[in-house]
Amino acid sequence: MQLGFVSAILPDLSLDEVLAFAADEGFACVEVMCWPVGGASRRYAGVTHIDVTTLDDDHADRVRELAQRRGVALSGLGYYPNPLDPDPAHRKVVVEHLKAVIRAAPRLGVGVVNTFIGRDWTKSIDDNWPMVREVWPPIVAEAKAAGVKIGIENCPMLFSRDEWPGGKNLAVSPAVWRRLFAEFPGGTVGLNFDPSHLVFQHIDYVRAIREFGPHFVHVHAKDTRIDADNVYAVGSLGLGWYTPKIPGLGDVNWGAFFSALSDTGYHGPVCVEVEDRAYEGSLADRQRSLRQSRKFLEQFIG
Repeated sequence: MQLGFVSAILPDLSLDEVLAFAADEGFACVEVMCWPVGGASRRYAGVTHIDVTTLDDDHADRVRELAQRRGVALSGLGYYPNPLDPDPAHRKVVVEHLKAVIRAAPRLGVGVVNTFIGRDWTKSIDDNWPMVREVWPPIVAEAKAAGVKIGIENCPMLFSRDEWPGGKNLAVSPAVWRRLFAEFPGGTVGLNFDPSHLVFQHIDYVRAIREFGPHFVHVHAKDTRIDADNVYAVGSLGLGWYTPKIPGLGDVNWGAFFSALSDTGYHGPVCVEVEDRAYEGSLADRQRSLRQSRKFLEQFIG
């Protein structure tokens, strides 16, 4: 396994500076964010370390040479919108950019593109499925033609009452994953697995690793702390009782996590994803969060 981080936490650095930091701190890889230029409304979105819309052969060559010179691999390209947004115009923009990211990946020597399946949060999973069958086959075909794996992250994207109860991403649980892989067999669609999102759903993430490990194409290392007092106050149907933390500061049992991961034969990237508000005060704080995460996780990844 290779330890890396998600570049979204360093939006104020250039790609060169991100890779230089990774090299200096002993990270083997970086998942590079490829959002459209112009930003996004939610936290940790809208970061563009590679603009795939202007990527020509010269630029692609420079990126590959830069990564090689720094000795840091690109573990994947990341773009995490809602491809099943109920607004058809927005959905079209999102899907076209996702296809552009997929086409850019092999030009950069990258074999994985990480994203969300998406969801119309006002509808049930069953009622979303016709849209899955309409929107996703062309995306999967694009990836297959490019020789790229799609890593679907399992974050529910549930942050407010406006998104309750489903959130903006369908692929949140084993039941949905089984359905997804039955719909898209062949290995082009896989998981970008993040244990933190299972902790607050009370899903056994170790069991999930053992069942779905063969489908993992990328892994995120993020922790979650459950606030028992808030669970008591608002119940599991409420919000605000779980907090994203850096690895080691939440409720994930990282020894059990890596034990199960190694048992499945996974040898790919494990990228720290920082969404911990305690480390958002400055660039130095955010860099410290990555440094601290690396020191903690190195006991599991030599």
